[in-house]
Amino acid sequence: MTLTSSITTLVALAALSAATMQPSAPQAPLIDESAISKVSEHVHVISDRNVGLVPNVGIIVGERAVLVVDTGLGPRNGETVLHATRALTTTPDLYVVATHFHPEHALGESAFPASAKILRARSQQQDIDEFGLELAKTFASRSAATAELLKDARFRAADVVFDREYRLDLGGVVVRLLAFGPTHTRGDTIVWVEGDRVLFAGDVVMNHAFVAFASPYSSVKAWLADFDQLATLGARVLVPSHGLVGDATLIEAQRTMMKAIQARAIELKRAGKSADETAQTLQAEFQAAHPDWTAPARVAAIAKTAYTEAP
Repeated sequence: MTLTSSITTLVALAALSAATMQPSAPQAPLIDESAISKVSEHVHVISDRNVGLVPNVGIIVGERAVLVVDTGLGPRNGETVLHATRALTTTPDLYVVATHFHPEHALGESAFPASAKILRARSQQQDIDEFGLELAKTFASRSAATAELLKDARFRAADVVFDREYRLDLGGVVVRLLAFGPTHTRGDTIVWVEGDRVLFAGDVVMNHAFVAFASPYSSVKAWLADFDQLATLGARVLVPSHGLVGDATLIEAQRTMMKAIQARAIELKRAGKSADETAQTLQAEFQAAHPDWTAPARVAAIAKTAYTEAP
């Protein structure tokens, strides 16, 4: 796959991913600091309020340092997250991590002070190096509001780049950053707050929403393997990138759904159906069978990938 075709595919898939999470009456993609709640002893979450292009933001407060998970769409949202963080703690040691490189998760980081340390998985850095701000340009073209929010947005240089795992002691609370993928993106980063048993799952695990294969590198096999790893953690609270906070049962629900799509795709492939026929059939079937699951348009991409990976 050439660089140009990879970028084109990424933009198309990620745009579909974002569009299928939009509420029926779109609001400006602004983080609302008042939507903050405490989900465990050390962890606060600013809810996305089901607003498109707004992530669930995590603030993990230790005795010596604080870690912010996702910073919103552009510097203005980043400033909101920073203000919320400073209202919780005055510790000067500040760390920032993005669950993945998409604009609404990573492009608020430029609002943070230079002293804040950016933590990034090497695979996420590869996504940034390959795709850059192409998706941000696509988002900015949608409306004057998103264009204004993304004005002067940029990726910060990483202070720490890690491979599979990075352990961070904030003082009284230990956080493990786990590099997963290729799932929603090539560089998905899971944040596991050990003692509190809170899991920030990014877009890898959603709450009764079909997951988005938003990268040309997305893999059903990799995704299922990651579900197996996440299940062993024993999360008490699971925070998806978008949507309602839940618990570890969301992992099993997603695994069951993806395995069902995979099995049906393999069945149709063996029956001689084409990839397009399989995708069309499965999208109709799963949308009808699971009306309580959102973003059914994503089923086609899952089905096509499962079809391609099948022997």
